[in-house]
Formats: sequence, C-alpha cells, structure tokens
Amino acid sequence: MLPGSVQILAFVLALLGLLGALVATLLPSWMVSAPPRPGLPPPPPWRMQGLWMDCVSPLPGVFSCSVKPSPLTLPASLQITRASMVLCCLAAAFGLCLAALGLKCTKWGGGRRAKGHTAVAGGGFLVLAAFLCLGPASWFTFEVVAAFLKRPDGRRLQPGGALGLAFCASGFLLAGGVILCLSCPGLESRRPDHASNEDQDWFLVLQRRPPPPQKERKEAEVPPPKELSEKYSRHEYV
Repeated sequence: MLPGSVQILAFVLALLGLLGALVATLLPSWMVSAPPRPGLPPPPPWRMQGLWMDCVSPLPGVFSCSVKPSPLTLPASLQITRASMVLCCLAAAFGLCLAALGLKCTKWGGGRRAKGHTAVAGGGFLVLAAFLCLGPASWFTFEVVAAFLKRPDGRRLQPGGALGLAFCASGFLLAGGVILCLSCPGLESRRPDHASNEDQDWFLVLQRRPPPPQKERKEAEVPPPKELSEKYSRHEYV
C-alpha cells in the first residue's frame, strides 16, 4: 500500500482536476475569434462560444453574453460534450469522496484492507472522469480546427482557453486516479482487519498475555509392599 503522503498528493491532484473541469464546463471560451491576417479589413466584433452561452464584445472590455437556446436546437456534438462534461464532474466528485475514505490519515473507512479497496475504487472513478473530460475536449478541438480551415477569414474561430483548461484537468484527474489505484493492499498480508483502535489494543493484549501455567501432574505414590511379618500378628501363633 502506498504511503500516506503519496495518497495526499494524489488527492490534491484529483481535487485540482475536479475544479479545472468544473470551471472549464462553465467558461464561455471554448471557441474564440481568430486574429485577422495582416492587410485585411478589421474583423467583425470579437466572439466567444461555450457550452452554455455565447458572448460578443463590440468594444474592448465590453461583453454581451446570451444563454444558448433549447438543447433540441443545438447540434448533437455540442449536446454530447455537455453531457460528458457534467458526468465527468459527477464522477470526479464521487471518486474524491471514496478517496477521502481510503486515505491512511483519516480515521474512518474501516480497516487497512478496506481502506485500500476504497482508495482503489475512488481511483477508478477518477480515471473514468479523466476520460470523460479528455474525450469531448479532443472531439471539440477537432471540430473547431476543421471549421477553421473551411470558414473565411472574417468568421474563423479557434480553440479557446477553456479547451486548454479541460485538457489540463483531465491530466490531473488521470494522474490522481492512477496513483490511488496503486493503493491496493495486495495479498502480502492476510491478517484480519480491525475496525477500531480498541479492537487492536485488545488483540495486542491477548497476544502479550502469558499462557496459563500448566498443572504439574503428581505421580501417584504407590505404598511400598508390607512385609509378611507385619501382615500376621505374632499372638495368633501363641
């Protein structure tokens, strides 16, 4: 089983990944306007498009954002990306809860082997969350690059900062999940788990108590055989 400091490091990495995935899901900068080429007329107002809202900046420092319409009117790729990012945040949150129970420094979660299995389960959910974040981010990047090559210069959109944050979050989640998956206690020790410190103390007392003294078996003393002269009285012959 891994040391407690390594488990805490994995927990911190997973927590950063969860925060990054949550912020990336809410940011509207998944696609941003590409800068114009030199010698071309100025582009239209600067735009940002995200999973939940679109923003336009007619003047520097001025933004006007609007929530996207009904999900039924959105393309299937955007709907799948939304659902995958939400599932990523939920899986990461559940994995962090399990990882907190499996840490060595916590007092709850059962015995040693139970904590190890709980930490491995939390790591599995974190790895799942990492792939749920990495998949839609890669797919969305591919679609943005493909659309960038087809559109004219004035309407081109390039990947924004939210996509980079999503990739970083998936890396943190994957690293934390893999480290926690290495917390399996294995088969090197099959001692029974003890859920509380009182049980451990009682177990140690039983081990240290000296064995009860065995009763010495006393050999039965066999009386010596009486002499024939003692068996018969002399008065009987007189």
